[in-house]
Amino acid sequence: MQTIQAIEQAIQQLPEAELCELRRWFTEFTEDLWDKQIENDANTGKLDALAAEALAEYHSGLSTEL
Repeated sequence: MQTIQAIEQAIQQLPEAELCELRRWFTEFTEDLWDKQIENDANTGKLDALAAEALAEYHSGLSTEL
């Protein structure tokens, strides 16, 4: 927990431009983690049931166009 507190304090000391850069970096970082998790879930079959359900609804006419 001490590390998180140190990071929080360091962030609070950043000038606005560096805080914006950190925000941009962190957004990309978390988006990459999310992409990897989705890819892993797809590769391991964790999304198969959801895909089958969506396709079944589509083929039965229960889906609506966005």
